Amino acid sequence: MRKSKPQALARRERQIMDVLYKLERASVGLVLATLPDRPNYSTVRAQLRVLEEKGHVRHEEHGLRYIYFPAVPRDVARRSALRHLVETFFDGSVENVVAALLGSEVTRISRKELDRLARLITKGGKES
Repeated sequence: MRKSKPQALARRERQIMDVLYKLERASVGLVLATLPDRPNYSTVRAQLRVLEEKGHVRHEEHGLRYIYFPAVPRDVARRSALRHLVETFFDGSVENVVAALLGSEVTRISRKELDRLARLITKGGKES
């Protein structure tokens, strides 16, 4: 049964979703082969079933195999995750997000990226 609002994901569930977004469609075996610290087959199958119950994944039957795919388009999931990140870690402030990115030693922003960001800000955030 699919729920109306997808629930939060555990670490391994996020890893499985990352695989499905990257591959777009995959069998349990392909998901398993792509995961780090490979769990066993039945664990991945069970987690895919849970992800389906949570509303994150759907499947189609191809012969005896199920082929799984994300229930939500990647861009919709990206916006939702970004909104959650901004609200949870930056008090809803996009300015705080940008300041954190610019001040981070982990995130190196090139001159070209800064110029593009400046153009996006000037245009009100609309990409052309």
